[in-house]
Amino acid sequence: MKLNELFADDDAVSPVIGVILMVAITVILAAVITEPQAQFSFDADTDAETITVTHDGGQPVDPDNVEVIASSAPPEVSCDWGVSEITAGNSCTTDPALSDEEGTLRVTWESDDGSQTGTLADYEYDFTGS
Repeated sequence: MKLNELFADDDAVSPVIGVILMVAITVILAAVITEPQAQFSFDADTDAETITVTHDGGQPVDPDNVEVIASSAPPEVSCDWGVSEITAGNSCTTDPALSDEEGTLRVTWESDDGSQTGTLADYEYDFTGS
């Protein structure tokens, strides 16, 4: 074999390395991006001091993994979705009335094993009338 042929013959080296890198990137992204991609909207009722949270689209979410939290004390707010899977169009209304005149309401998510958490949506509310 001639020396020139040895350096010129690079068949299959780049494709193999490319496939290995693509698989590694896919595995890393799958491990990092586990939070559901869902959109929520909020509708405040200033008279009742409640907020209706509605799933507007994106991935379905298990209501057992979702919590609605207010910046007021106590932070956990009851929000019964009344379904076994939260999908587009499903909504819940905070109960009881929020105790602060203004604050933040968050829709949070936690994985089944508790290893992943995230905020799916948040809303700044103001019941002061200004």
